[in-house]
Amino acid sequence: MQMKIGELAERTGLATSRIRYYERIGLLTTVERTANGYRTYPPEAETVLNLILKGQAAGFSLDELHKLIPKDLTHWDHDSLLEALYRKVADIESLEKQLARSKEQVRAVIADIETKPDDIDCKANAKRVLSRFGLGDTTEAAHDTSTESST
Repeated sequence: MQMKIGELAERTGLATSRIRYYERIGLLTTVERTANGYRTYPPEAETVLNLILKGQAAGFSLDELHKLIPKDLTHWDHDSLLEALYRKVADIESLEKQLARSKEQVRAVIADIETKPDDIDCKANAKRVLSRFGLGDTTEAAHDTSTESST
């Protein structure tokens, strides 16, 4: 059963402009034209669009998906697909490690700020925390510059 673009858009939740874009860049190749120029799509078009959506949600770029999704859904390249999936898992794991390091750095700054000695003010605490990152003079230098320009 062939669908018009509006029905395909409704079934996939995509805008018609997005469907036409996927067609234009070659990700959606199952489109046909009627005699009056209307686009029609077979049920496989919905499957392809859902694969694109799921792939993007998993972190695949459109270029990566273009290489992975076959023009004919019955001819998958098993080895290439597995290789790409394993590579994506490795990329995600690398990103997770990077995010964990960033998280720990932010937590360390929070801990430094929260352990402000009771006998110092906020400005002195900022200087103390920044000095741990080799940035101790930036706060005072910025303050000195603003003081000079206001006098």
